[in-house]
Amino acid sequence: MTEKGPPSLFDFQVNGFGGVDFQRDDLTAADWQRAVAALERHRTRAIFVTLVTAEIDLLCRRFERIERFRTANPALARMVPGYHLEGPWLLPEPGFHGAHPRGPMHAPQLAEFERLQSAAGGRIALVTLAPEWPGSAEFIAELARRGVHVSLGHTNASEGQIDAAIAAGARFATHVGNGTPGVLPRHDNVIQRLLARDELTACLIPDGIHLPPFALKNFFRAKPPGRVLFTTDCMAGAGAPPGRFTIGEMTVEIGADRIVRQPGGGGFAGSALAPDEGVSRVQQYLGLSAEAAVQLWSSAPLAAFGVKLEEGKIDA
Repeated sequence: MTEKGPPSLFDFQVNGFGGVDFQRDDLTAADWQRAVAALERHRTRAIFVTLVTAEIDLLCRRFERIERFRTANPALARMVPGYHLEGPWLLPEPGFHGAHPRGPMHAPQLAEFERLQSAAGGRIALVTLAPEWPGSAEFIAELARRGVHVSLGHTNASEGQIDAAIAAGARFATHVGNGTPGVLPRHDNVIQRLLARDELTACLIPDGIHLPPFALKNFFRAKPPGRVLFTTDCMAGAGAPPGRFTIGEMTVEIGADRIVRQPGGGGFAGSALAPDEGVSRVQQYLGLSAEAAVQLWSSAPLAAFGVKLEEGKIDA
């Protein structure tokens, strides 16, 4: 853990923490209290709870359930000013879907988003999608009009499809370098396409596993100043000892090496990195000052997503 201090960090992609899987339907008030306490021990002031690909009806029920807990728990309400929806509008092709289930993936529909946003109390602040689906540009434009941030991820979009998404209002790229197959064309691949677009802020996972430190340094240098943010993309095993954990219906295992392995060793499934550990890794891998590293995990993402923690709300 980094040096002690009051909670100040903000992570916009948190799937679970402290042994608590945010994707589960059987969470209790005690589970949420335990997760909040664990996040605070790791200097985290706020997160976007991230829900991943599932059927729309199931996602609606999950948002509604979390909202009920938020209403009853002021500490949870302060910790969770908004949500990140990662799926189901992702690319189901092998490699690109990552650890997400392929079955529920499909083209985005505004009526579905409206149902989800209503269930989430209007707090969905960030949506990750693959812009090659038909109708994506129109969908992105409407979300942007409503003040919802759009990020491109789990995608193999062409240059033209990325152009259209940016023109419509997409401004971020989710965990660049991950959510892609292990083998890609040498030059013409979606990682290079996303990194080359200065309009997009690249979101990177600095655990030293999802991106080797040398790749993290290259990706960081590839973007203009102010166009990189960091996230843990963590799951229940973050802030918890090694062992077995769930991500929704999937059981994963974390060993002493802190790698979150999918069943059968098929790849990563989120990280076990805590935000304060992310500060230390960014400082170490990129040679940044402690002040600069903390800023990249606090004021920078807060400003990027318009989060005002004093008011506990999203400034759309």
